[in-house]
Parts: sequence; structure tokens; C-alpha cells
Amino acid sequence: VVIGNLVYTAGQIPLDPVSGQMAGTNAGEQAQQVLKNLKAVLEAAGSSLAKVVKTTVFLKDLNDFNAMNEVYAKYFAAATAPARSTIQVARLPKDSLVEIEAVATL
Repeated sequence: VVIGNLVYTAGQIPLDPVSGQMAGTNAGEQAQQVLKNLKAVLEAAGSSLAKVVKTTVFLKDLNDFNAMNEVYAKYFAAATAPARSTIQVARLPKDSLVEIEAVATL
């Protein structure tokens, strides 16, 4: 959704856009697909990962934070990383382990 100069994404889960199947069996692998999906959604809206100002990361298990964070750090440089909240939840769609939503500028 684009409002003014901001893009608000829906939460992205690790669905492979080609096969429609869940990608990855652990939080690191799933985070990789989630961030690829997030990148595609932002680019389709005229933005990019470089313009993300805020993310919310939902984890099925907060013990998976380090695995998710290793992948996350490959997409967002520490010096320019967006503000981030990470929340453990009881369950995610399709029983995924990771979901990420974002707010970015155009």
C-alpha cells in the first residue's frame, strides 16, 4: 500500500513465488526467502530495501533470533539498518517460522 511517499507492506512469509510452496526448514532459510519476497514487493511499489525505515519481525520462537539476524544483516547494513521490532508469536500463517513487514519511502 502506498500512501504519500511511504510504502507499507503486508507481512511476508517464506512462500516461493514460483512454486507457491513454503521455502526453508529453519528460521535462517525462511528468513532468506522472506527477505527476497519483501525486496520484490518493495520494488514492485517503486521502492527498495535501501529505503526501508522500519521493519517488524515476527518469530515463532525467539530462540531463532540469531539465525534470522544473520540473514537479515546481509540485506540491511548495520550503519543504515532500519528501526526494527522483533516479536515472538504463538503461530504464523502456514506455520512459518518467520514473517517480516516493512515501511519504506519511495
